[in-house]
Amino acid sequence: MLLSAAPLFEDVAQGPDGGVAYWVTTIDDVRIRFACWAPGNAKGTVLIFPGRSEYIEKYGPVAVDIGERGYSTLVIDWRGQGLADRLIDETRIGHVEEFIDYQKDVSALMLSAQALDLPRPYYLLSHSMGGSIGLRAVMEGLDVQAAIFASPMWGIQMDQATHLVARVLSWSSRLIDQHHRLTPMTGMGLDAYPLVEPFENNKLTTDREMYALMASQLTAHPELALGGPSLGWLHEALKETKILTSRTSPNLPCLTWVGSDDRVVDLTSIYNRMSTWPGGTLDVFEGKEHEVLMHNSAMRNRLFDDAVKFFSDH
Repeated sequence: MLLSAAPLFEDVAQGPDGGVAYWVTTIDDVRIRFACWAPGNAKGTVLIFPGRSEYIEKYGPVAVDIGERGYSTLVIDWRGQGLADRLIDETRIGHVEEFIDYQKDVSALMLSAQALDLPRPYYLLSHSMGGSIGLRAVMEGLDVQAAIFASPMWGIQMDQATHLVARVLSWSSRLIDQHHRLTPMTGMGLDAYPLVEPFENNKLTTDREMYALMASQLTAHPELALGGPSLGWLHEALKETKILTSRTSPNLPCLTWVGSDDRVVDLTSIYNRMSTWPGGTLDVFEGKEHEVLMHNSAMRNRLFDDAVKFFSDH
């Protein structure tokens, strides 16, 4: 596995000391970025699968929480976002040709973890779109001892009429080779959400300080920013979530966190899957929005104390 040094914007990441980032090329020749924070004598490594439009530096505070509890952190920039290769000419649109392509990024990440000899066992922590990628990965035998899903995208929140229009429009866009166009279904433009949506109206977090951190990171490093998804991404996401819904959960220890007021992902899909996950646990946080990981220290302490207990039990 050939790795080369990549930038890590420590000025905005607010991560632990000693973070290192690398480039790696996937099997289909896409360059992605990943970063690790590895304290000495770590008890294992937490693999973080971010959501759509996210980037490594956003998870600096999470890496602090994980590192203080004795674990290493490995975070990825998925293809099409962060500093990884953007896949279409309009780089502000989030795009993927096929959702299964993200599994090629997962494969490259796992090979990189082995090449760096990061401490085992491995655990998964995934958020939103990363929860969809992570679910398929664990269904297909991802080498982790246990998995935590935070607001996983096991369905996209839309009313029935909007969902029907989204399916038809995104499917037909491929037929006329327009699937790289910005989807109108999400109401998002070309600019990153935290830069254009006031805190008072945002769908991400109820924590003003964390919302301001996201905006400041993207202002300082606009190359990390990503706007709304393409019609192609939407088509693939709808198709993938439908496929995953039809499959049974793996026999893997699972803890899922979700905010009761999440307006991004489909809560029913989460409730349904967790009701049938063997030995799975669902924690619903009242009054919280989509970004359950992006809150004040009291909330994060509760989450990561629970996470460490969960890891140590498995």
